[in-house]
Amino acid sequence: MERQIRGIPASPGIVVGYVHLLRWEVPDVRHRIIPDEGVSAEIERFHAARAQARDRLQQLRTRVEASAGPEEAAIFDVQLSILDDEELTRGVAELIRQNLAAEKAFDEVMLEWRNRFARHSAAMLRERVGDLTDVHIRVLSLLLDLPDHDPVSVPPGSNAILVTHDLTPSLTVQLDRSSIAAIATDAGTRTAHVAILARSLGLPAVVGLRTATTDLHGGERVVLDGGTGMLAINPTDEEIAAYHERQREEEVAEAALSELAALEAVTLDGVRVILRANVDIPEDAEAAARSGAEGVGLMRTEFLVVGRPNMPDEDEQYRAYRRVLEAFEGHPVIIRTFDIGGDKLPIGGFPTEPNPFLGWRAIRMCLDQPEMFRVQLRALLRASMHGNLRIMLPLIVTLDEVLAARRLIAEASHELTGRGVQHRADVPLGIMIETPAAAVAGDTLAPHVDFFSIGTNDLVQYTLAVDRGNANLAPRYTPLHPAVLRLIRRTVEVAELADIDVAVCGEMASQPLMAFALLGLGVHQMSVAPRSVPLVKRIVRSVTAAHAEVAASAALRALTAEQARHELASRLADVVGNAPYLYDGLPDSR
Repeated sequence: MERQIRGIPASPGIVVGYVHLLRWEVPDVRHRIIPDEGVSAEIERFHAARAQARDRLQQLRTRVEASAGPEEAAIFDVQLSILDDEELTRGVAELIRQNLAAEKAFDEVMLEWRNRFARHSAAMLRERVGDLTDVHIRVLSLLLDLPDHDPVSVPPGSNAILVTHDLTPSLTVQLDRSSIAAIATDAGTRTAHVAILARSLGLPAVVGLRTATTDLHGGERVVLDGGTGMLAINPTDEEIAAYHERQREEEVAEAALSELAALEAVTLDGVRVILRANVDIPEDAEAAARSGAEGVGLMRTEFLVVGRPNMPDEDEQYRAYRRVLEAFEGHPVIIRTFDIGGDKLPIGGFPTEPNPFLGWRAIRMCLDQPEMFRVQLRALLRASMHGNLRIMLPLIVTLDEVLAARRLIAEASHELTGRGVQHRADVPLGIMIETPAAAVAGDTLAPHVDFFSIGTNDLVQYTLAVDRGNANLAPRYTPLHPAVLRLIRRTVEVAELADIDVAVCGEMASQPLMAFALLGLGVHQMSVAPRSVPLVKRIVRSVTAAHAEVAASAALRALTAEQARHELASRLADVVGNAPYLYDGLPDSR
């Protein structure tokens, strides 16, 4: 009989496979004394483990460079340099000469280094703590003869389900889609970085399981259902057959939805809705174009930065942006400038903060680092020659930030003109409405921008004071809260008065019931995960805008998120039936 662990659905799909357990954490090390005559051998044992760790990192670097490119592979250069640091190795050897076992000596030196770097005044060194931790885990695991849990050790075609506490950048770049079939994590929520990444890669995923890494031992046969947020452990053959049947039904339903790709998203009463795709990496662009998306409503650019020891240069960025623009052949492509910070930190040069979502991130960081920002702006202006580019600024809260960004865009254009480089100087500029400040004061911003895009992931987080990455708070992260709905409605009204476009690009738009609500609130442009385009299109084509408006008005009058959900779900059921997946997410987001 199967046992189930319930989490949060992050990326749809059903996978039957075997657990590859990744406990990527510093192991406990007991205090062990060695005799004088064993000191030399112990030092040799330390150097052998260090050499073995170095070989593994070189293998990882080569593999990642082949699969993801040299920029992503550079994440391992920092860790290789740590392993070769003479001060570190000398410190470990000195402690071993004081009769400490190699594992304890290495553990103490690494703890001291991590504490020292974490308190350092230089941001670059503070950011090295993550690399130090990775090296700490890797070498200790060898010295303690612990099992090798690297994702790279999963044989191709093994249909493994990766179970880990969370995915760090250095683990993420190692993911091999030929061997990893699905992801399950203790931490995270539907809008956490790992969930967004899984949807982008098309990997079924469940997050927020909390106890999966302690409940499982590795090697168990499991079923992961990314649509319901369920991990079934050791199911019977009959139970697996039932899951396979449901998987076939979902594949048939998805095939039926794919037939909508060529059709327009028009309501039964003739209201046209523009559906675009969210793109995390350039490789997503071709799949997004095939989904029937009318361009890109949000291209995140953090993939160029996260997990790297240095910032990408202008040419590298230009090539990435150009690739997406060319994939959509004239359809609008909205590229968001760097939203670094929060849960998307690069390796080097930026501080780790105790409250990063309220800290130095996104447009704040870019305006305070104008040289870095101008590199990105020059790359964007150059890429605009290859398609219908629009630039979008994240986390805007005040007009001063918009005006400062416009000045830097003008400077970037002037620099390109001086170099004789072709570009467009008149690229439309928009902003993300993702804070209550921007939503309430939208009328001060609208005259100075060309469009609004409502980022519901952060708007919900900031409005409700709920950390969207905290699995313990997931039930309180409620996009249908009356305050959120009212801020969205106000933003739409401000945009209409200013005669500028308004769209929603957050994960909220990817969920059918939420899309129905947004349509009723007056949102006629939405950007969703590529695989969600047909599903949202089906909803749009099944209802009238007038019916959605009546439902949204009832939701706006509701006193709680649950009441709002009931008002919307009952009215949607009147026209599309009672299919459960229509009301909770993709297909379920409990």
